[in-house]
Amino acid sequence: MLSPQVALRPEQFGALAYHYGNRRLTFLKSPTLVSLVEHLGDFDNVEVAVDASVQPHERAAYVAALARLAASEVLVAR
Repeated sequence: MLSPQVALRPEQFGALAYHYGNRRLTFLKSPTLVSLVEHLGDFDNVEVAVDASVQPHERAAYVAALARLAASEVLVAR
């Protein structure tokens, strides 16, 4: 889910994610990715969220993006 220490600011290209703890700024370069990040907590797991949100041919790219966001602490485990 989205870290409680992260604020998303909508932008034309997607959003900026600012982490108040580590002060890292991350660009989310797709409105679909922004929606996925915002609603991850509504799903039982990441796989279900990705399957519900993106086309099958885009799945690998979004899973990789979510992994990078988790590594940068934008996303945290529930």
